[in-house]
Amino acid sequence: MTAILDFKNVELYYDHVYALKGVSIQVDEGETVALIGANGAGKSSILRAITGLAPIKSGEIHYLGERLDGTQAAKIVEMGISMVPEGRRVFPYMSVQDNLLMGAFTRHDKAEVQRSLDSVLTRFPRLRERFKQQAGTLSGGEQQMMVIGRALMAKPKLLLLDEPSLGIAPKLVQDIARSIVAISRDEKVSVLLVEQNSRMALSISKRAYALSTGSIVLSGDSKSLINDDRIKAAYLGAEV
Repeated sequence: MTAILDFKNVELYYDHVYALKGVSIQVDEGETVALIGANGAGKSSILRAITGLAPIKSGEIHYLGERLDGTQAAKIVEMGISMVPEGRRVFPYMSVQDNLLMGAFTRHDKAEVQRSLDSVLTRFPRLRERFKQQAGTLSGGEQQMMVIGRALMAKPKLLLLDEPSLGIAPKLVQDIARSIVAISRDEKVSVLLVEQNSRMALSISKRAYALSTGSIVLSGDSKSLINDDRIKAAYLGAEV
């Protein structure tokens, strides 16, 4: 398969503390890849490096064969990379409609934007019901659906998801997980999923990387990793 993202030997640090130590990952076109690990393992730092929010110290990041590191964050969005940030980051006093349309700010094809909006509302019917409602009045799960929809409004080729299950009721976590699978399948979008809910992440991804203190400690096929004793001991033992 063709790699949509090639993250090669990347080092990144904050205030002289290393966040990533020679990390290499790859995402192929159309696949979902999970990054699992505890808080501070470096998962979100990988997303920040990809989106240009954190400059890397060394290494290279390639997207669709083009060098990505050093590119401005706004340009990266235009190139087809969308991120759903941890903690949702909604515009609370704006309507659901306006929050969603903010995701299409780089697009000028009004008819296509409307088609994308219709597609998001079909995928997340609750958003249609709350279309004119202020985003701050939605439940946590509904807000998560909205920010995923907002990211899809940019019509990405690569979707980055940072802890989408964080603070979400268990039943809605299942809904979010099913949505991620459907988005990758139906929209032909590649997904890089950062999750502390390792069981969920491994169950919906094709491949996975396990991180610890800024380094990859295990990687491989998700179905194999979910049965790996080392993964069970480190990441799955406390989950139900």
